[in-house]
Amino acid sequence: MKELVLDGHKLNWHKERVEAWLKGERVAPITIDCALTRRCCYRCVYCYGQLQSNDEKRMTKDVIFRFLDDAAEIGVKAISFISDGESTCSPYLYDAIKRGKGNGLDMALGTNGYLLKDEKLEDILPCLTYLRFNISAADPVRYAQIMGCKEEFFYKVCNTIKESVRIKKEKKLPVTIGLQMVLLPQFSDQIIPFAKLGKELGVDYAIIKHCSDDETGSLGVDYSQYFGLVDILKKAESFSDEKYLVKVKWSKILSGGKRRYSRCYGPAFVMQLSGSGLVAPCGMLFNRKYKKFHIGNIADTSFKKIWKSKRYQEVLNLIASEKFDARTMCGTLCLQHKVNEYLWDLKNGDIALEEPKGNPPLHINFV
Repeated sequence: MKELVLDGHKLNWHKERVEAWLKGERVAPITIDCALTRRCCYRCVYCYGQLQSNDEKRMTKDVIFRFLDDAAEIGVKAISFISDGESTCSPYLYDAIKRGKGNGLDMALGTNGYLLKDEKLEDILPCLTYLRFNISAADPVRYAQIMGCKEEFFYKVCNTIKESVRIKKEKKLPVTIGLQMVLLPQFSDQIIPFAKLGKELGVDYAIIKHCSDDETGSLGVDYSQYFGLVDILKKAESFSDEKYLVKVKWSKILSGGKRRYSRCYGPAFVMQLSGSGLVAPCGMLFNRKYKKFHIGNIADTSFKKIWKSKRYQEVLNLIASEKFDARTMCGTLCLQHKVNEYLWDLKNGDIALEEPKGNPPLHINFV
């Protein structure tokens, strides 16, 4: 787990693609973060998905397979089924994971785990680089309150996590299994129980991360309150050992919800798709009110054609221009945040593009 980067980026391990981008060439994203549906069986109190409503198209098996084929053909390296919907709600999830892996793509899944079928685990775990369970409380009552579901869901999810760990160990699979807690300051009573739960379940890691909000503060996240949780968060990390890592995303939790860059370069390397099929630079811009940033929909047009289109480059150029200010025109601490910081420094000459040092990190293609 020492080689698992959970609070940073891995873009420096993709030097050739960064060099091509710096020359102004069109590059394929290294990672695409997407969902297979916008549906979900939970109603988490912190859910950003409620702010991402857009015109949904039908994500059929043919549409999904065409997307995965296109992604592999143009040079995408990794697909994570993590976005604005719960992909276990799609009947095509298991086939999609296997199709992507068969195409040579690194595949990953983030899920609340409730609808994940235990009988399918042996099929998909060998195809996954990582499997992450989103579980923001370790007490059944608090779990139900925070994640908007029934208390009994907690027990089912824990059993599925245990089964995943058992299969991984029994078959000696390289897949990494982890938990993720989205932390709002008012959930502080669950920080230590969460760290303990991960160890009890036998997972490889447990992440404690911030909660994102939009540019108008619709979710009401008070970023100043995170500073009062430093001691308890450090205590949670102390549960780490040689087989289990508890990691706090300090760089975002202690950022005050602020960005130090104004232009957005990251989507060229980390693109996001909505569970509606919408292709947009990032999840922060999925909502229909940001239509001027929308590029296309894979239900209507193949992803390969969308990527090659004039519109694709126009939108990426727009958010990388002085006409766009990432500090005020989109939400806080997005998926591309660490990549954006790196590219901002690179563009401004504050750092140089160098050969990476040391051993390659785990999940290298999930930048």
